[in-house]
Amino acid sequence: MPAKDGGYFSRLVRKLTRDIDELDADDLSERSEAGGARRACDCRSGEEVTVLGRLRSVDLCPGSAAATLEAELFDGTDDVTLVWLGRRRIPGIEPGRTIKVRGRLAERDGRKVLYNPYYELLQPTR
Repeated sequence: MPAKDGGYFSRLVRKLTRDIDELDADDLSERSEAGGARRACDCRSGEEVTVLGRLRSVDLCPGSAAATLEAELFDGTDDVTLVWLGRRRIPGIEPGRTIKVRGRLAERDGRKVLYNPYYELLQPTR
């Protein structure tokens, strides 16, 4: 008897044969949608968006006028750069942390950016 495309056995085989990074991206994408956020790949410049994902990197970028804290957020579909102007450190904003952010999406050098986003630190999933 052939298995359905979405059947248990075929899903199990896909999970067992896929790359760990692909599985992690799928889990992040599913968690993002379940958390009421939009997929980053569907967000466009100028829109008010809510995105949920994991921080890949956090960097302090000292500039001539004011320092900025930049973080790369990945939601399983695309990257969004988060920029907090005039901040050197924000407690809880660290690589590997899962957060939900909200703000108006902009574009800088062809990349999606949220400036001074509202953020919510989320508990890690087990």
